[in-house]
Amino acid sequence: MGVSKTDLYTEKQNSIAILSKALGHPARIAIIEYLLKVNTCICGDIVNELPLAQPTVSQHLKELKNAGLIKGSIDGTSICYCIDEDGFNKLKIFFTALDTDLEIKKNKCC
Repeated sequence: MGVSKTDLYTEKQNSIAILSKALGHPARIAIIEYLLKVNTCICGDIVNELPLAQPTVSQHLKELKNAGLIKGSIDGTSICYCIDEDGFNKLKIFFTALDTDLEIKKNKCC
């Protein structure tokens, strides 16, 4: 979506869209699953787990970090990554509200 059109939507809608877009690639899902399993790791560890080149993994990590789903801290010459719970809490709140609304509207569709 073009930058000029995002101002037509609420901050919440834009935030959920950014988070969802970041999760829209199977490699990023694999990275999230790996980080949940190991808690924290460096990029090289993730490269060893995925069938992707290091620059590709770095790009996926950048997208996840920019969306607020992971965070990274510099540890010497490496960056140590972990899950950013704030981003996932936003998704949890959104999907919980969605689930509640769906239950209310159950069997009331045309």
